Amino acid sequence: MVKNKVGIVDYDAGNLRSVINAVRKAGGDPVVSALPEVLSSCDRVILPGVGEASTAMGKLRERGLDSFIPTLRVPVLGICIGLQLMSLRSDEGDATCMGIFPSEVKRITDLSGEESTEKVKIPHMGWNSISPANGSWGTPLLEGISEGSYVYYVHSFAATLSSSTAAVTSYGGHAFSAVLCNDNFLGCQFHPEKSGPTGEAILRNFLSL
Repeated sequence: MVKNKVGIVDYDAGNLRSVINAVRKAGGDPVVSALPEVLSSCDRVILPGVGEASTAMGKLRERGLDSFIPTLRVPVLGICIGLQLMSLRSDEGDATCMGIFPSEVKRITDLSGEESTEKVKIPHMGWNSISPANGSWGTPLLEGISEGSYVYYVHSFAATLSSSTAAVTSYGGHAFSAVLCNDNFLGCQFHPEKSGPTGEAILRNFLSL
């Protein structure tokens, strides 16, 4: 039987309802908690969230989760700011993050990229496509996902490209990490729970890891 008890980290970083519903729809059994002893009993863990990076990191530290999460050996998925908090640092509030991914988080308009005459609206909100970073996805999280598939974004900051980048998105000529992977740790800058059939497929892949 597939293990599907999914711990959803509750650290006052946004409404968890859509993540809970998406996990259930994908076949998971969500358990919402901020307690390491509860999360450590789960088969998988999701770190969701919206908000400001330094404040969110403060919430994790208050609960001892900043030191606990990197010790997990089960599959862990960061969503949106969850991915950012798993990076080295963030320019948003000059936050030192958990350092699981070797990316840094910068304002989208500060990311390197091709020159563009397109007016870049911040936040980046809406549908955009993802492409493999190195010719293929390189992670089972994206197995069966077509190159150029559209996913849903709501963010102003994003992770730089790094050795952990599995998928890339470009916005207004600025390229950033759409998906990061490092051993059992994964992250999506987009919201799979709001990304229709593609997002559901990604969550099902996560539940099968």
